[in-house]
Amino acid sequence: MSASIVITTAPTLESANALASLILNHQLGACIQVIGPIQSHYIWKDTYEKSTEYQLQIKTLVTHYKALEALITENHPYDCPEIIQIPITTVNIPYLNWITQSTKSI
Repeated sequence: MSASIVITTAPTLESANALASLILNHQLGACIQVIGPIQSHYIWKDTYEKSTEYQLQIKTLVTHYKALEALITENHPYDCPEIIQIPITTVNIPYLNWITQSTKSI
């Protein structure tokens, strides 16, 4: 099994916590860290934007990405949420086993 970190952001702490709970309840992530507030700077519809957001770092298996992406997309308040998967190249075996046991089998 290969593990990854999936990153997304949310506009409020409440929406970040709601997404975290949803992901855990669907067993698509083993651990979700909500970090923030953070400041995001970006171009959206040709306009410079700056907003306060909360970042979710979701520890999961690579095989869960498509289902996780669909769940986030369906339940996210943004029209175009950031959903980025970063493969974990090295992880200690007990932690990988825990991620595997904490997420559903696919």
